[in-house]
Amino acid sequence: MFLDSLLGMFSLDMGIDLGTCNTLVCVRGEGIVLNEPSVVAVRKGTNRVLQDGNAVGLVAKEMLGKTPGSISAIRPLKDGVISDFEITEAMLNYFIRKVHGRRGLIRPRVVIAVPSGITAVEKRAVLDSAERAGGRKVYLVQEPMAAGLGAGLPITDPTASMIVDIGGGTTEVAIMSLADISVRESVRIAGDDMDESIINHLKRTYNLLIGEARAEKIKIEVGSAAPLDEELTMEIAGRDTISGLPRKIVITSEEIRESLKEPISAIIDTVTATLERAEPELAADLIENGICLAGGGALLRRLDVVIGNATGLKVRVADDPLSCVARGTSIYLENLELWKDTLESDDTNL
Repeated sequence: MFLDSLLGMFSLDMGIDLGTCNTLVCVRGEGIVLNEPSVVAVRKGTNRVLQDGNAVGLVAKEMLGKTPGSISAIRPLKDGVISDFEITEAMLNYFIRKVHGRRGLIRPRVVIAVPSGITAVEKRAVLDSAERAGGRKVYLVQEPMAAGLGAGLPITDPTASMIVDIGGGTTEVAIMSLADISVRESVRIAGDDMDESIINHLKRTYNLLIGEARAEKIKIEVGSAAPLDEELTMEIAGRDTISGLPRKIVITSEEIRESLKEPISAIIDTVTATLERAEPELAADLIENGICLAGGGALLRRLDVVIGNATGLKVRVADDPLSCVARGTSIYLENLELWKDTLESDDTNL
């Protein structure tokens, strides 16, 4: 125990938000030092990462949907969990190496945020990957707890704090008090499903085929959950499914909003289901405390308004919602001695 604390003074401990779309790494005392896409480029048919193990993150994201036959650009996490064990390990290895560099000879302690709904087997996969990628000691924290801490919610107080963390692969909804989760729901519908809905809409309505990256761009530029004061338009290019040739069209924010209805409804249902299971005292606290939105999905225009209308509660978007989970892991790192009994690690029987 004493030795671990002593080693901790000399190692560059880090917190990792291992997301379906992006991985953020923060270092104790320095804040967020890395924010890159969770993408790895490998030689087709093998797990050999290109560029001597360095075709990861931003470099690999550029290749998504544009790779020649000999290269695959892979997103190794699906719905917030590891779908490709070896590639995830290579990705973590790259990120840990990039951040740790030669600054410390002692391997770092790592706190990783994971979705609250994952199984013991999936947790074990994260622990093993991180250890093999260079972590001296690995701790797991549930994403809603990290997001709540990072958003500045008083999750250690005897009052209810509610977080809705909409990531790329999962939406995590949790009501927390006294440093633990009282009620939680985790649904594997989030930002990626919104992109998928946009792709399907353009295919059905215009016979136009676009890739994931372009769909995400549409969501960011003209996507909304409720009518806007001034509706938006955007020119978009893709491949015509009938002629097979490139083609351009103009789309409106109204039609994109219509195409996003299904995933947004699923997220709202998850929020209301969580509220229905809350203890009466905690539910009463939420009248005062409201709901906080975090994750990239929280940036969708007027999503807070739609969730507010559905629940009758005050809804606010956290400051810099994309980095809430990473900032939360950073707070855990700074108070590791205090918090570590509440975290799962390889000592814990999962």
